[in-house]
Amino acid sequence: MARIAFILLCHKDPKAIIRQAEQLTAVGDYISIHFDARAPKDAYAMIRDALADNSNVTFARKRIRCGWGEWSLVQATLHAVEAAVEAFPRATHFYMVSGDCMAIKSAQYAHAVLDADDVDYIESFDFFESDWIKTGMKEERLIYRHWFNERNQKTLFYRSWWLQRRLGLERSVPADLQVMIGSQWWCLRRRTIEWILDFTRKRRDVMRFFRTTWIPDETFFQTLVRHLVPEPEIRTRTLTFLMFTDYGMPVTFYNDHYDLLLSQDYLFARKISPEAGQLKERLGRLYASDRTDFKISDEGRKLFQFLTGRGRIGRRFAPRFWETETSLGRERELMIIACKKWHVAKRLVGSIKHHTNLTAIDYLFNEEDTPLPDLGGIQTTLEKRTRHRRALMRMLFDYHETDRLIFCIDTANLDLMQDFFSDRSTTRLLEIACEFTDEYLAGHAKRVGLAGEETSDETLKQLLPTIRYDVVFEADRIRDAGFPNHGKIRERNTPEENAARIAEFLSVPEDTARSIAQTPYLFAD
Repeated sequence: MARIAFILLCHKDPKAIIRQAEQLTAVGDYISIHFDARAPKDAYAMIRDALADNSNVTFARKRIRCGWGEWSLVQATLHAVEAAVEAFPRATHFYMVSGDCMAIKSAQYAHAVLDADDVDYIESFDFFESDWIKTGMKEERLIYRHWFNERNQKTLFYRSWWLQRRLGLERSVPADLQVMIGSQWWCLRRRTIEWILDFTRKRRDVMRFFRTTWIPDETFFQTLVRHLVPEPEIRTRTLTFLMFTDYGMPVTFYNDHYDLLLSQDYLFARKISPEAGQLKERLGRLYASDRTDFKISDEGRKLFQFLTGRGRIGRRFAPRFWETETSLGRERELMIIACKKWHVAKRLVGSIKHHTNLTAIDYLFNEEDTPLPDLGGIQTTLEKRTRHRRALMRMLFDYHETDRLIFCIDTANLDLMQDFFSDRSTTRLLEIACEFTDEYLAGHAKRVGLAGEETSDETLKQLLPTIRYDVVFEADRIRDAGFPNHGKIRERNTPEENAARIAEFLSVPEDTARSIAQTPYLFAD
């Protein structure tokens, strides 16, 4: 059975470190601690005294001062690993954690996962070919030597770098290594760890190289594992659930994230807020439990993108100069049907086609498979349709040989509505206001990937108010835009009330509009 030796790098909050060590070792696992030499001596003494009688705890024999982006983080990890290998001969796996990490599954579940597959878990993507590095230095991390810390020695860091560039002092990567990059939160088998330690003793050239690379904790272990371990025995992923904001900062979890964390396909999570006392207590009890009935929905990242995205709504596509300077034509009339429930708008469009000779198209800017004629490739993808939206509409007017055209759009696409209303053509908007039950919103969340079949009721319960508000917010934005020729039909209205708006929108007789408004099951889900 798997026995985990946790490798803990930490630098603050000794009471939390003591509690973390006690929780992780309570069921027979081990922990090796490196406490930053920058931290106060009395804090380290507190940890040593509190854990002195715990035989499943050991400490790195040498403490060093660690700095972000420096080799010192890798060296501290190696010191803790060496101590763990020596102190815990029965440890089968070595799992890298920080003081902000906590288990989101039970020890029994974690051990079963590791027993099921004899592999190493570590993110390791090709350094040069992958897009793992989003901004800042890339190749320069390796080919120049970095002796200074960019955060607290910025002037020296950049002067050294520019001087090396000016003098052409580039260096080569060790010839037999393919440099890899990924998260530092890995879980490696004992055999792999022993191979790495043996490699560090034999390959002094590689050690010299990595000691002066920038941010080596993202490349050192990732490169060595790929160099030493056969490809089929590596899973290119981390077992620690972590997310980053648009600004490169780790997302912090709080008390109300308990159910969300448990439903993710990971064993640990980072980073738990120091103030989330209730969450820490619940997760601490969880690891010592024998619970194994975890329902994995793995929707965490999509939920985060959805929820944070609500605060960044704006024009997602800047108008191209050829679109702003080109009109659909003054003589043409574009009629937009905006509805959140796509099936309702499609039923209305079907009825309009049945009762009139108007040309109508479904959600061509929202659904890739909306039937469209061959327009020379511009219609092939949603990205092309949206980027060249005015050109697309002109071609559709020409193809159907009409000056009046209807299409459907999601209420979230305010930027597209604004662009079409700014055109010299006549543009009309019919908004369909539907009622939304909790059951429908839950189904909507699953359809768009915000939730899965295994998402807990508690997570859905927390999510539904945000989705409901999002729908209301989209309607408010349309109203606030002040579009001319804007009408609205409502699910709670009578067909007679809706018929007047439909007649005005389509410019059809009232009898025709009434027949359309009376479409059977128009608003049914």
